[in-house]
Amino acid sequence: MANSSSGLAVNDECKVKFRELKSRRTFRFIVFRIDDTDMEIKVDRLGEPNQGYGDFTDSLPANECRYAIYDLDFTTIENCQKSKIFFFSWSPDTARTRSKMLYASSKDRFRRELDGIQCEIQATDPSEMSLDIVRSRTN
Repeated sequence: MANSSSGLAVNDECKVKFRELKSRRTFRFIVFRIDDTDMEIKVDRLGEPNQGYGDFTDSLPANECRYAIYDLDFTTIENCQKSKIFFFSWSPDTARTRSKMLYASSKDRFRRELDGIQCEIQATDPSEMSLDIVRSRTN
């Protein structure tokens, strides 16, 4: 279905892979990209369950926008094991202006397609999505 604000469609694989991450924990993270040719949001990369947060951040291009999902495992103050699914909107300052505008105008609609996201982080610089910042959002 096309996104009314940007005219983008969401490839079905995006929803399928997200459901697999959410229900079966098949992946640690998913990186999505907008395909300018097809005007569609597609899966760009999948992170294996044993990959960590560093692998995730390394998978984001330095000069291009992306959306991403990360399944964070953490231990609460009460010593309980939990996990939260984070949605990232990665829009580095060095990305093309047109790309940043396209990602910004499509984000809310795309995020609504992925039911079960618990936290959202928007970042323009790696320091804005450090593991400490992400962990602080688990409270």
